[in-house]
Amino acid sequence: MIVNLRTFKKKFELNKRSFRTFLTKLENNPPQGLHRTMVEVDKEVWGEIDCLSCGNCCKKMTPTFTPADIKRIAGYFNMTPDAFREKWLTFDKKEGDWQNVKQPCQFLNLTDNKCSIYPIRPADCAGFPHLTKKNPTDYIHVHKQNIQYCPATYKMVEKMMDRIKK
Repeated sequence: MIVNLRTFKKKFELNKRSFRTFLTKLENNPPQGLHRTMVEVDKEVWGEIDCLSCGNCCKKMTPTFTPADIKRIAGYFNMTPDAFREKWLTFDKKEGDWQNVKQPCQFLNLTDNKCSIYPIRPADCAGFPHLTKKNPTDYIHVHKQNIQYCPATYKMVEKMMDRIKK
């Protein structure tokens, strides 16, 4: 399904309080089989969401670049890790992370929402939106942030609310 970002933003604004309340309840009192349910919902979500019609993660958010990411991507550009950091990244002292210096991501092609470094993208990008992590409660805080930007996360929370209320 093609994502309409204007409609998505309106839906988020209407539901953000109930979604975040639900996620907090999941975090504080996870139901039995939560990971299994999330894996099932994940399969449904990806049958309904086309990431390339959105690209919001690359437009509105920034990944964390690990030292391995920096070394790998710098090598791809025939740069030293220091030169790569200087050209493309900034250090967030509060978080202690290397992040993109600008948004949207410098590696995003805005005409088709494709990543120009997709095969070697940061691990944070490869795992995004982190829907099926082994210990789901460790990622609830991430989902609370992502529902604002990611239609797949939004859809996952919507489906989880429906399943867990039953």
